[in-house]
Amino acid sequence: MRNLITDVPGVQVGHAQNVRLGSGVTAIIFERPAVASIDLRGGGPGTRESALLDPAQTVEGIDAITLSGGSAFGLDAASGVQAWLGEQGRGFAVGSARVPIVPAAILFDLNNGGDKQWGRFPPYRDLGYAAAAAAAFDFDLGSVGAGTGATTVNCKGGIGSASAQSGDGFVVGALAVVNAVGSVLVGQGPWFWAAPFERNGEFGGRGLPNPFPPAPLDPPTKGSPHSSTTLVVVATDAILTKAQAKRLAVMAQSGLSRAIYPVHTPLDGDIAYAVSSGRRALPDPLFAMTRLGAVAADVVARAIARGVFEAATLPFPGAVRSWKDQFTG
Repeated sequence: MRNLITDVPGVQVGHAQNVRLGSGVTAIIFERPAVASIDLRGGGPGTRESALLDPAQTVEGIDAITLSGGSAFGLDAASGVQAWLGEQGRGFAVGSARVPIVPAAILFDLNNGGDKQWGRFPPYRDLGYAAAAAAAFDFDLGSVGAGTGATTVNCKGGIGSASAQSGDGFVVGALAVVNAVGSVLVGQGPWFWAAPFERNGEFGGRGLPNPFPPAPLDPPTKGSPHSSTTLVVVATDAILTKAQAKRLAVMAQSGLSRAIYPVHTPLDGDIAYAVSSGRRALPDPLFAMTRLGAVAADVVARAIARGVFEAATLPFPGAVRSWKDQFTG
């Protein structure tokens, strides 16, 4: 176990980023078409191909998920991932044609100090292609890929990932891009809200403060609206229907509530995807799903904390400082 979403069989992850741009793309590639659904809780989302993830829609399998910076410009990244998949002969068959199915979601990182004067053509399509081509089982965390320009209210955000096994032996992994309007820290830190779920000191082993301070009635948030989102992908090797994947995405959203305060606000575009690589059947459709969803929520909380813990301060004047720059010598 790598403690990454790629512990789930059939899942690979690739990043591409441009530090001068202060932005990037992450591609989650599935070895074969995967059953997937989505749960959207934030008030300001930006997505592509979300409607087909509804359990009532026809397409059963997706080939990849693209997560990108760049706000609405970043939706172009999915076209790059789609182009790479097309070169591999992947896609939904329609007669002799094949159409790679690539849902996508974006976050806002346009005001983080990077050079966004890209001219007529935003760079995200090319970054998406490069991210897909770089997909592997091992990948970096922190200020990479879609997390390159991510921030929270008081710490640099980034890419995090974590994994676990359920009591039934199913593998559950999560990848999170943390660009929240709120905070992942208790008070001014260094403690993470997700501390009760931490394993093996994966985000510093600081635990929780003692005494524990009361949550502020006026929670800390970024000063500008429409500039925040946490994007999550949860994957499992359990065989799921689209309806079960939808329920898994709903339960996985609890992990955001365990790791970020406040969360699911009108200022965020918070999204959770749930994906099944379809390797092993559930022993029963109710209690096994309940156990799977509980593990998924824990893994999401851990992935969010790791994303902030592993992030690095961007090399721009006035950039939001990373957790490590603030709390380690």
